Amino acid sequence: MKYIFVTGGVVSGLGKGITAASLGLLLKARGFKVGVIKLDPYINVDPGTMSPYQHGEVYVTEDGAETDLDLGHYERFINIDLNKYSNLTSGRVYYNVINKEREGKYLGQTIQVIPHVTNEIKEFIFSGAEAFQADVMIIEIGGTTGDIESQPFLEAIRQIQLDVGRGNCLFIHVTLVPYLAFAGEHKSKPTQHSVKELQSLGISPDIIVARSDEAIPNEIKEKIALFCNVKKDCVIENLTLPCLYEAPIMLKNNGLDTVVCRLLSLDSEEDADTVAWEAMLDNVNASEKNVKIALIGKYVKLHDAYLSVVEALKHAGYSKKRRIEIDWIDSESITRKNAAEILGGCAGVVIPGGFGYRGVEGKIAACKYARENNVPYLGLCLGMQIAVIEFARNVLKIADANSREFDEKSANLVIDFLPDQHSKIKMGGTLRLGRYPCKIKQDTLMFRAYGKEMISERHRHRYEFNNDYRERAERAGLTVCGASPDMNVVEAVELDGHDFFIGVQFHPEFKSRPNNPHPLFVEFLRNAIKKAES
Repeated sequence: MKYIFVTGGVVSGLGKGITAASLGLLLKARGFKVGVIKLDPYINVDPGTMSPYQHGEVYVTEDGAETDLDLGHYERFINIDLNKYSNLTSGRVYYNVINKEREGKYLGQTIQVIPHVTNEIKEFIFSGAEAFQADVMIIEIGGTTGDIESQPFLEAIRQIQLDVGRGNCLFIHVTLVPYLAFAGEHKSKPTQHSVKELQSLGISPDIIVARSDEAIPNEIKEKIALFCNVKKDCVIENLTLPCLYEAPIMLKNNGLDTVVCRLLSLDSEEDADTVAWEAMLDNVNASEKNVKIALIGKYVKLHDAYLSVVEALKHAGYSKKRRIEIDWIDSESITRKNAAEILGGCAGVVIPGGFGYRGVEGKIAACKYARENNVPYLGLCLGMQIAVIEFARNVLKIADANSREFDEKSANLVIDFLPDQHSKIKMGGTLRLGRYPCKIKQDTLMFRAYGKEMISERHRHRYEFNNDYRERAERAGLTVCGASPDMNVVEAVELDGHDFFIGVQFHPEFKSRPNNPHPLFVEFLRNAIKKAES
């Protein structure tokens, strides 16, 4: 098994995740089986309790792990399902080490960063490699070289090169090569300093991925190669692109996968087969007409909070050769009085997941507008619960209808714990997480979208549709179109007589791929296009 470690330098946000995901796609396209791990230096056990403003969205895997959003890039690019072995934080490392110490597993030793913390990191990487049974493991180290919190991870991967042998280990360093407009030239010094910092920790990068907004001249690449002790063809230009899905083709054209195969002695006679990926990009470039979609949330100031939702909308757009224009709407800004003014120019409304009461009334007002004006509506997780609350208040005339999450004292909790759930639970890792089956009712909008009766989707939520109100809601026109196989847990609802009004308790956005868009988003967009053109 081969190990590729991707580190970053100079500044954060250079696209280590996109580089790792692109390389994974290219190696898979050459016929290799690829596994991916993200190592995050923050002390949280996982991102599950972190504010989206701090971290962006929480990505959920099939087996229910709450992970870093970069795992979404890995899955979308490489088209693989990741798992609990794909993300490790410093918090989880120290949590495991302290628990082992309390259980006496270290036999009275003094616990230290080296070897106990680094051994825990190495054990996780090797366990992940065993779980994936891959030809190549790509491991991305979060943060920036020089950060205090990332040092144990860097020390661990330094040791791994000794454990597995230098020929089975490759280091890729993603750095910034800034272009100074006033001087009219690129500067290689930040990259040189970053590589020097990495070398001081015992790691010599084999490949430098140089991120820049402007094409890097050959003399700068030669200078980086000379001062960073790599061959010239191991300095890979990584330009800023209008569409992130163009990155694999750019990196392929710049020789990244060819150099990786050479340095790791990977036997691949064929070039990466990216024909299908390039066909998808042709659709992206052929898209001319815009479709305006209102995305209503409480974290819209940080677009990464809804990253997978936006990407799923774009994927559907690629399939229809349409550009998605997102109208980012703060849910706190919407009221019943101004909903028509704010949403009037949109062809569809999406309400994604979220937690907490702030902004809920604005989402309810937006949902009401979509329901009453036959505007395509897609409610995801909280968006489904909003649809139920709005329907109960304004159609069933239950004025105080609410969710236990927002008002425990309401006499009509249409969204509540199930009978076998209880409120005395910790916040972290206790949601309904991961893959669950769903049975779709035939002759529904939902069935038309999926084209089959049984599906499986990923969840991240705590509260459910209260079955005490189920029969009454269905009689009034809110059909339960999807439920658990035993029909006890409501998974999806839709509005009778509406062109497209669906709320799902799960997160279909996590399973959408750029060249295989999710059917629910495709059907939503089809109706949004029809609405726009009418």
